[in-house]
Amino acid sequence: MEILDKFRSNIRIKLEDLSLDTFKGIFTHIDQLGVKQGVDKLGLDKFVERCARIAATTGAISGGGGALTMAIGIPVDLLNMITQQFRVTLGVIYYHRGSYTMSFDEFVSILAAVFQVEAGVTITKTIMERIAERMMVRLGSKAAGRLIPVVGAVIGGTTNYMFIKRVAESVKKLQRNYEPLTIHVE
Repeated sequence: MEILDKFRSNIRIKLEDLSLDTFKGIFTHIDQLGVKQGVDKLGLDKFVERCARIAATTGAISGGGGALTMAIGIPVDLLNMITQQFRVTLGVIYYHRGSYTMSFDEFVSILAAVFQVEAGVTITKTIMERIAERMMVRLGSKAAGRLIPVVGAVIGGTTNYMFIKRVAESVKKLQRNYEPLTIHVE
């Protein structure tokens, strides 16, 4: 139980580290043209599948060795999960709109809708924290199983894979009813 409590404490610390600047930094480093080219080359479903498999790989690695690899691998796994989630979101948006570039402000409003966070007119640090918290709750629900070597790899990989697939489905549903909303990030 002590290991699980320590893990929960580390999750809270990592959650606090996920700031608006972190999300913006990840978004900025994603090659939006590369996402467009990936969707054009593979098609949307295969692009999503590829991103889900990349996410599953880090989930399996971070859970594969039990508590030791989980403690070291969770930050890398979380960073990869956010990156793959952003790539999938951008891919779905490109597929439905035909445009592969978007501002961070617009992207965050879509992200907030995907995670069912009330964004209002201005995205604040609190909104970003709520998004991060919902991500962590969804990812952390299988954390205890990740403490067991080998079983943790299966749980970590499967959880990540399903998370990315669900994000893709949520964004697809959202894009069917898309209405532009102008927001500004503080």
